[in-house]
Amino acid sequence: MISNEQIRSKLYEEFIKPTNQKKNYIGIEIEIPIINLNKEAVDFDVVHKITEKFQNHYSDFKKDGVDYEGNVFALKNPKTDDIVCYDCSYNNIEFAMGKEKDLFTINDRFKEYYSFVKEEFENNNHTLTGMGINPYRKYNKNVPIPSERYLMLYHHLKSYKNYQNIPMHFHSYPEYGMFSSASQVQLDVSKDDLVQTINVFSKIEPIKALLFSNSVLFGENNNLTCFRDALWEYSTHGVNPHNIGVYDVDFKDIDDLQAYLESLNIYCVMRDGAYINFPSMNLLDYFAQDYVRGEIYCNGQYREIDIKPCINDIKYLRPFKFINLTFRGTVEFRSICTQPIKDSMSVAAFHLGLKDKLNDLEHLIENDTAIYHKGYTAGELRKLLIQEEIPKMFNKKDICKLSSDIVDLAAKGLDERGLGEEVFLNSLYMRIKNHTNPGKELLKSVRRGIKIEKIINDYGKLDITI
Repeated sequence: MISNEQIRSKLYEEFIKPTNQKKNYIGIEIEIPIINLNKEAVDFDVVHKITEKFQNHYSDFKKDGVDYEGNVFALKNPKTDDIVCYDCSYNNIEFAMGKEKDLFTINDRFKEYYSFVKEEFENNNHTLTGMGINPYRKYNKNVPIPSERYLMLYHHLKSYKNYQNIPMHFHSYPEYGMFSSASQVQLDVSKDDLVQTINVFSKIEPIKALLFSNSVLFGENNNLTCFRDALWEYSTHGVNPHNIGVYDVDFKDIDDLQAYLESLNIYCVMRDGAYINFPSMNLLDYFAQDYVRGEIYCNGQYREIDIKPCINDIKYLRPFKFINLTFRGTVEFRSICTQPIKDSMSVAAFHLGLKDKLNDLEHLIENDTAIYHKGYTAGELRKLLIQEEIPKMFNKKDICKLSSDIVDLAAKGLDERGLGEEVFLNSLYMRIKNHTNPGKELLKSVRRGIKIEKIINDYGKLDITI
């Protein structure tokens, strides 16, 4: 049997030890919905044709993922580590940009790839748009990419009906990964700053919701501007609430953080290159068992299999917190929806600018009365502030002042880098001034009679001036 001490040691080795390195890189992943302008399902033949054209045009990109039907779902440039791939399904394209030390370099490459792919899609009466939930999802074939990882993930999400007598309810969108899109940022954070980074950034999740929300479940729920939160929380990923959402605790030190890692659930491992699903269970409970019964995909169907836990299974621990530690020694910020394309770099700029302003940011939050000191945790506040209408207990002017002060801090942090990256924050100042965010603008536009087709087009435009 694997001891708790072995588990703790392995968690440290995988999640904490990599942060000992002194680096300062930025990694960005932008997921983007694909839209069929015929108001029909995305044509996967078109997707595969464009993938081939992209590889022919950018010859440095090599095949990095091929599905069971022989279609390429990931291309990677080994020189830059840029990856162009499809996330969960062929309805969602992702640009995972290789690490760089400045935002302009990343932005230039992203714009180039995006422009090429968007033009090719538009030649086939499809397009791309910057929204966190695909507004044409009801037309699509919501089927996973037929690959080991995505079949496993969908099988896990579909298993919600098997969970009985647990204190939560599930939504009925197990396919949500096929129509929801995020903008994620990875930053190198040193071990000395790790605890403070998680503590302080967790406290500004409510403000991030106000600034960046862009996930309206159009036509079904027009009250929430960031429905993505609910999609994660009320899925099988949320069976253990520690695996998703905000850290609603303050960590005292690394030991505290490690104890939190031990409290997470695990739901899959690999054996001989194949994923095995099993009911989501606490990590310590998993390793306390001699054998765990799971399911493996084989020849088009699932069959039961018994597996013996081994300590290396920790590398399959997959929490989806708003702030995640990764095996690369980075901190991944993953609570923000895909933004209107012209504002794509605002997400990274915001986090990058604040990364070295932790003390100032902590002081600002500790002394805040606009949202804090009202009896609510950061997680509870985020739930309140993703509503289209801010509850009347909050003073909008005070919240705007707090938001502005936080963005000012980010701008100061970027200014001190001396690269001019603060220009990427301009859209956030406009949102604060107008008391809005992309999700609210979508709802407002629809109520004014603006066609969703125009909004799709506007949210898909690049800003060619930056």
